[in-house]
Amino acid sequence: MDKTQRINRWRALGPGLVMASAAVGASHLVASTQSGALFGWQLLWLIVLVNIFKYPFFRFGVQFTLINNKSLIEGYQQKGQGWLIAFTLLNLIAAVVNTAGVLLLTASLLQYFIPGNLSLTVLCLLLLAFCLTILLAGHYRVLDGLSRLLMLSLTICTFAALFIAWRNGPMAPADFVSPSPWQLSALAFIVATMGWMPVPIELSAINSMWLRSKQKLTQVSLTDGLFDFNLGYFVAVILAVAFVALGALLQHGTEQPIAMASAAFAQQLVSMYASTIGEWSRLFIAFIAFMCMFGTTLAVLDGYARTLNESFHLMFQRDDAPKPWTLSAWTVLQAASGMAIILFFQTALSPMLTFAMTLAFLTTPFFAWLNFSLVRGSGISSFMNLLAWGGMVYLTGFSLLYLIWYLFWR
Repeated sequence: MDKTQRINRWRALGPGLVMASAAVGASHLVASTQSGALFGWQLLWLIVLVNIFKYPFFRFGVQFTLINNKSLIEGYQQKGQGWLIAFTLLNLIAAVVNTAGVLLLTASLLQYFIPGNLSLTVLCLLLLAFCLTILLAGHYRVLDGLSRLLMLSLTICTFAALFIAWRNGPMAPADFVSPSPWQLSALAFIVATMGWMPVPIELSAINSMWLRSKQKLTQVSLTDGLFDFNLGYFVAVILAVAFVALGALLQHGTEQPIAMASAAFAQQLVSMYASTIGEWSRLFIAFIAFMCMFGTTLAVLDGYARTLNESFHLMFQRDDAPKPWTLSAWTVLQAASGMAIILFFQTALSPMLTFAMTLAFLTTPFFAWLNFSLVRGSGISSFMNLLAWGGMVYLTGFSLLYLIWYLFWR
């Protein structure tokens, strides 16, 4: 690779890393770590497998965007207005619930760095104001630059913590018998975990919009775009494995019960790390967790706003491009809706977040097939075609199993 190619590849970096930043939120910090804390290493292969089987459907979004110079949402509309409406409705639910969830989780971690006894509601408002200031000042250009710094810092800090935990050894007693996740009572937890692993499937459309924004800043070839996506996806998978390992090493087999609510678990996570690694590490671990969630909050606010802006624009059959102010309006509206959820339904936020994670998995086969159908016959490799069909069987099979359990055995 010559110097010009290296420069072009560096300039193309962005959308994939932003997606990775969005991934390392509730799915990694909470779900992956809870998997390790509850069941040790037993769910590691399942987490890796769902990442592998989801891979082609995210990749197809990148290929469709760069080959056709259109967003995935435009592709959905080409398939039929019903597909676009279905995507928009599901995306609208996910946008509001996910915004509230990641905002509350980020604010709970911010308590470690803010003096005084400010309530979570006040911290959510402060955090929201700061995020909106960043995004409205530059939208994708700012997010693109921050994602590289966040992912580099996060990766270094996470593996530093993992090295210390590995050196100290597992906290579980030698005679501790891990509970089995291979029973129907654990199916709801497994499905919810896989729903946001590495990210909800609708982020393939969000990544497509980020890629379109990146194309306005610099030319992105198919090769460079796929390199950026593969790098971001690989980092997200590696960090998912790292958080499972941290949960298995530091929390699995300890006497303290594992909190299942996201915000409570994040606080417990920091305390458990401090008690096992050393009290000196409390702010260090809190910083890792906060960096995770801050990057996720920025990505969620920007990404869902972009897709909602594009979806509603296309639904009303407008031929001209969306006005620049409409993206800012959707960002503010989404932020206000998420804050309203926190204000009025805070006690029900944890079940709502579990519902959103479960819904994300149950709708995965639907959107996976939609993405697959947009690129079939456009030169995808035999291996990628086989992996996609394997993914369809795996994801559909698990979804049907969950529905049967929920309707008849729950």
